[in-house]
Amino acid sequence: MSIVLIGYRGSGKTTTGQKLADRLWQDLVDTDKLIVKKAGKTIKEIFEQEGEQNFRNLESEVVREVVKLQDVVISMGGGAVLREENRQAIKESGHKVIYLKCEPTELHRRIEADEATSMMRPNLTQFGGVEEIERVLAEREAIYREMKTAELDVTNLSPEEAMVYIVRLL
Repeated sequence: MSIVLIGYRGSGKTTTGQKLADRLWQDLVDTDKLIVKKAGKTIKEIFEQEGEQNFRNLESEVVREVVKLQDVVISMGGGAVLREENRQAIKESGHKVIYLKCEPTELHRRIEADEATSMMRPNLTQFGGVEEIERVLAEREAIYREMKTAELDVTNLSPEEAMVYIVRLL
């Protein structure tokens, strides 16, 4: 069985996921990194050059591949759960799914603090900032909750603290 981390961009899926993988003596599999490797370009470039639909198609391909893996920690792209086929593949895998919940203002702070985000990731709406996060979360929150085995509010947690809590949830 693997552990799948879901949640919004900036919630700590990759950073916390790496700490969790290290603690469990497992590998971290980051779906966004696999998409970038497969496409040979950043997510932002895929969105700009090929459109969101093509990005989501690549993402679905990667999701189908990674859910077959056992005994790994999977950092799932924030929007991967939007497609029913991805949700079904994740559910059928039998893996534990941890939703890393985080408040919009903290997500915005974390995203702004990560210089690579603006270069590598596209805006998801025309709004940007906290308003974009609130709008996208309003669309995704119910899906994240439907998918989860457990939920952890990481708003005030460091990645190390979040990792310890996740270990306890397992």
